[in-house]
Amino acid sequence: MVRKKGSLILCGAFLFVAWNALLLLFLWGRPPIGRLGEGGGAEPGAGEAWRAGKGGGASGLAGEVIRLAEEVELELETQKKLLKQIQSHRSLWEQHKDAVKRDAGDTKEKQDKLKEPQQVPQLPILDENKIIQENVQVSVVMSPPTVLNQGKQSDDDKQFAQNKVGLTGPSPQTVIPILVIACDRVTVKRSLDKLIQYRPSVELYPIIVSQDCGHMDTARVIGSYGSQVTHISQPDLSEIPVRPDHRKFQGYYKIARHYRWALNQVFNTFSYSTVVIVEDDLEVAPDFFEYFRALYPILRSDPTLWCISAWNDNGREGLVDPGKPDLLYRTDFFPGLGWMLLKELWAELEPKWPKAFWDDWMRHPQQRKDRSCIRPEISRTMTFGRKGVSLGQFFDQYLRYIKLNTEFVPFTKRDLSYLIGERYDEDFVKEVYSAHLIKVEDLQQAGSLKGSGPFRVQYSSRDGFKVLARNLGVMDDLKSGVPRTGYRGVVSFLSHGRRIYLAPPEGWTKYDTSWS
Repeated sequence: MVRKKGSLILCGAFLFVAWNALLLLFLWGRPPIGRLGEGGGAEPGAGEAWRAGKGGGASGLAGEVIRLAEEVELELETQKKLLKQIQSHRSLWEQHKDAVKRDAGDTKEKQDKLKEPQQVPQLPILDENKIIQENVQVSVVMSPPTVLNQGKQSDDDKQFAQNKVGLTGPSPQTVIPILVIACDRVTVKRSLDKLIQYRPSVELYPIIVSQDCGHMDTARVIGSYGSQVTHISQPDLSEIPVRPDHRKFQGYYKIARHYRWALNQVFNTFSYSTVVIVEDDLEVAPDFFEYFRALYPILRSDPTLWCISAWNDNGREGLVDPGKPDLLYRTDFFPGLGWMLLKELWAELEPKWPKAFWDDWMRHPQQRKDRSCIRPEISRTMTFGRKGVSLGQFFDQYLRYIKLNTEFVPFTKRDLSYLIGERYDEDFVKEVYSAHLIKVEDLQQAGSLKGSGPFRVQYSSRDGFKVLARNLGVMDDLKSGVPRTGYRGVVSFLSHGRRIYLAPPEGWTKYDTSWS
């Protein structure tokens, strides 16, 4: 009915405009009224007869104009009446629309009330295990389907992290995207194959591959995965102006620029609340996704943490305990190589993001602010990429020997609350400084050391640390005074099957940045 009346109004308006047009054409084009010549109207020779009939000359023309004006005025009055009729119909139409809307709202409200569960009367208790149920009808209300949250963390997630931290994984609504940083390695296929193989859910773990360099062969490899991944490309491939002595470091400048662009895409364009970053030369462990999902609420709830890393810098065969794949630590050294951060941290870092050497920049006290990361005993990533801007630095000596975990650990079923700052520090300090103090020579002399450990080897200077680290086979470099994998200055590893703590004297307070 509403559509029909609307059509009538439109037709009326159209007829009104058409009638005016026809009227004007008629008035301008019709022959003059009076005595017409034999030729009729405007034919040649009729002019004289027309002038004779109207009194001739200008007076006849003026009279005709006046007569035309009167006819137009009458016609305008008629059309004014038509417009009033159209307006009255329109008012009725609007009233009808409002009535229909009110009726629809009333109907929806009634339907919503019908869907509400009925009040269930209190049932009398017969005993501890039996309840009398007499003629009681209970409405069953189904929970709404879970909706994936790809933006900010919900209040439920935050509450979950506060109340259930370490006991189980976060709410299944939390989406944890994986950002793969790629450039010109076609071997990115190896990394993507493992990610897709072990990924438990496409919806909860979207894979975003961000490519720099514009390398077409690599782009084709990434494109071959179709909808399994999202492929984005860094638009700025230009050379970056650097000072002359940094020309050989051009690659590090481009990497920093790419990281900044890619992380802005994840957090600002895609609006995710967290991300796990891997590079195109990393292979992941079977429980890679489980590991990050379980540790997400720890990161969310503990302000003394700023990242979760899948990497152990001293994770070589012989330095880790193969029987404890579930063992996790806090570390003051930023590990990278498969790591999680929150959107809030990126909002803090992005405005001052460096032009180059972003990973070492992250290790500066101004950025770290005494915050720590969590890292595993056995790495959940391993690198297979010797080729890169670092020209294989550390690869042949250390990285190629990193042990990748092969045993699936159900971290989301474990209580991980021991990793929370205050609790961890108390237990860690007690464990380290109650360990028997020995000399490095005791470890090197077979059979002279009794017991299974743990044992403590003490250092008190930068050079002392480096000498002991080399003798014990762990990495000896320091960044802003922090040793790799160190926590409160302590480096934990295995030597000849015994747990060793390479530690500063008891009472440690802070790192000395001059040790770098």
